Amino acid sequence: MSNKKIGFIGAGNMATAIINGMIGNKAKEPSMIYVFDLDNAKLDIMKQKGVNACASANEAVEKSDIIVLAVKPQNYEEVLLGIKSSVTAEKVFVTIAAGISISYVTETLGVNCPAVRVMPNTPLLLGYGATAMCRSENISDEDFNEIYKMFSLSGEVCLFSESKMNEVISINGSSPAYFYLFALAMKQYAEEAGFDGETALKLIAKTMEGSAHMILESGDSLETLIQKVSSKGGTTIAALDVMKSKGIPEAIKEGMAACTKRAEELGK
Repeated sequence: MSNKKIGFIGAGNMATAIINGMIGNKAKEPSMIYVFDLDNAKLDIMKQKGVNACASANEAVEKSDIIVLAVKPQNYEEVLLGIKSSVTAEKVFVTIAAGISISYVTETLGVNCPAVRVMPNTPLLLGYGATAMCRSENISDEDFNEIYKMFSLSGEVCLFSESKMNEVISINGSSPAYFYLFALAMKQYAEEAGFDGETALKLIAKTMEGSAHMILESGDSLETLIQKVSSKGGTTIAALDVMKSKGIPEAIKEGMAACTKRAEELGK
């Protein structure tokens, strides 16, 4: 990564994961990172990492070249208006909140800053993130690549047009919860069948992990992978027939559509 200074407004889980990724991979010296948060305990943790703790959001903006807005969507307006006086056209902003558009950020700031809109997901906390990203037209390749690297250190990054950034939430942002729900139902069945829940969960989670590797590495389509597990008249077919009869595939797609609809309603 370059010698650009990175600022974070907000030091919650996602900001911490990104910072840990940069420091842990020696992509950025802690002294090149500036953080502000209202919670002094979080700032103390950052200080222990060698990161610069700022006394205000404005200080983080003034001392940084790239600023990551790691706050909740409902706090964006307050934060953006609060830092407005410290913003220049050279500052680059990164929005990681669901529904917050590049135009909302730049229009609220009153400056047409270069910007990147990012939709990460919570597995990023463990270095297994799946991040969607789009860029403004006026951002340099150097700055964009810096931000791309920031997230790719903690997982996979895919690029989209901004018109897809609300829709993609259902695919990567909210979707971990779908898999957790599936795993929960499997665990509950195992417990009802007399298995120890935690032992069953190890099998379930490892099977999910292995299945993900099969999707990415086997070279087979999803349809082929399903077929390879399903013997005619066998146990897998019996399970799949019931799941299909209950409308599970359709329910998943309808749920994803509802996710997108809500993202559009919340979008700014």
